[in-house]
Amino acid sequence: MDAARHMAMALLAERAPDATICPSEVARAIGNKTDWRDWMAAVHAAIDQLLDDGCIRPSWKGRMLPVRIGPYRIARSPTAAK
Repeated sequence: MDAARHMAMALLAERAPDATICPSEVARAIGNKTDWRDWMAAVHAAIDQLLDDGCIRPSWKGRMLPVRIGPYRIARSPTAAK
């Protein structure tokens, strides 16, 4: 899960402060073309932890979500983007 936490934050750091990433981008960056789906459970757990820590916020179609549910994208939280 640490690899997924670090990768999510690294990918966000490469983007504009208001940009989002897809959870599968995190999994693909850690895994490879054949096993990235195996990383999705760890990515979801890492995102839950980052959300609890106030580092990120999940969203869907531009709307902020209170929790990670269904399809979602990942953005830095407003306080983490500063």
